[in-house]
Amino acid sequence: MTIKNVSKISDPETEKLRQAIEHRATWFYLLLDEAKKRGLNWEDFARKAIFRCGCFHGETRFSKTDDLRRFGKEFANETVRKIFEMQIVEASEDRFVVEFNYCPLVAAWQKFTQDEQEIATLCDIAMEGDRGIISTFPGFKMELQDTIASGGKVCRLIISKEKPQCEG
Repeated sequence: MTIKNVSKISDPETEKLRQAIEHRATWFYLLLDEAKKRGLNWEDFARKAIFRCGCFHGETRFSKTDDLRRFGKEFANETVRKIFEMQIVEASEDRFVVEFNYCPLVAAWQKFTQDEQEIATLCDIAMEGDRGIISTFPGFKMELQDTIASGGKVCRLIISKEKPQCEG
């Protein structure tokens, strides 16, 4: 597996925002590295903290809706689409599918390690933020189909409506 994370879009404003995200990813990496050096269960507490952050953002940054199209417009707004070079693959009543073609977090982590498994783990932990966001929307579920960090061409995220369970 080789991580390919090459940006095709570059403008000064997008680059500034990517640098801010890389800076936060650097904090994330160095905090976890220090925890690891101290023998702490860094993966567990990092997942819980980032999930909580996602829940906070889900409650404070997004309109409460059961409409996936409306949610998708907020989740993948124009700025976020530029930063992550996102393509909306599907935006229907029942499914929102988006592909990320670039990841500034991966770009930051690659400056510290070439351990592809570690980068894939960091990515999955970072995705707890998105999982937290989605958890604040009853009836939505999220599937992470592929990631750049695990060697995929894109990060493919599927958010869909859960079908009600029949009672009886």
